[in-house]
Amino acid sequence: MALWSWWNQQAIGVAAVALWLGAVVLAALGLRGHWPQQREWSRKLVHIGTGPVVLIAWVLRIDRAVAVPAAALITVIAAINHRVHLLPAIEDVGRPSYGTVAYGAAITVLLSLFWPLHPDAVAAGVLVMALGDGLAGILGAAIPSPSWQIWGQRKSLLGTATMGLVSGGVLLCLGAATGMGPVLATGGWVGIALVATLLEQLAIFGLDNLTVPIVTGLLWRLLSAQA
Repeated sequence: MALWSWWNQQAIGVAAVALWLGAVVLAALGLRGHWPQQREWSRKLVHIGTGPVVLIAWVLRIDRAVAVPAAALITVIAAINHRVHLLPAIEDVGRPSYGTVAYGAAITVLLSLFWPLHPDAVAAGVLVMALGDGLAGILGAAIPSPSWQIWGQRKSLLGTATMGLVSGGVLLCLGAATGMGPVLATGGWVGIALVATLLEQLAIFGLDNLTVPIVTGLLWRLLSAQA
């Protein structure tokens, strides 16, 4: 009976995640169809939309034995799509980038390190990247502001500010939702947001999608363990 209950729970969780990701991909394809000239928008929609998957898995208690292989499989699929562009709405951005693959790899690493004992650390890393970097990319490109280049990658004042503020907001909300008052009181979440923002500046080939989530998750876990 216990085994059947486990399978049932995992099936519900996987179905919920699959439905969410399917809806995100369909929305990205629709966005690409309506605004084909805005190639970055559909990719950023997938980038942002992937973040809540961690929350779904957390709430529905998807097991480590399911979560880690599933994340690894999605990363492999992303790598294949990067090569053959079956879904250009996800990969076709007109510049060399392994961001989608790196993003999947980062989620797989975080799940391997912290799931299911410390899901807040996984959520911290993934949501900072999904929301902070995703919104920074959209606003920074859409609204003119002072900009600079690092290793050939354009960065703007508005995009960087968005990354910092949204990252801080995500960590603040996560800490409040999980009852981590001591963590919030120390102000360590501000430091983590600043580190994530600095790492996002080093975005050559989209590898910030790997460094930002992993480092953010590690720092969040370190900070919460000391509280």
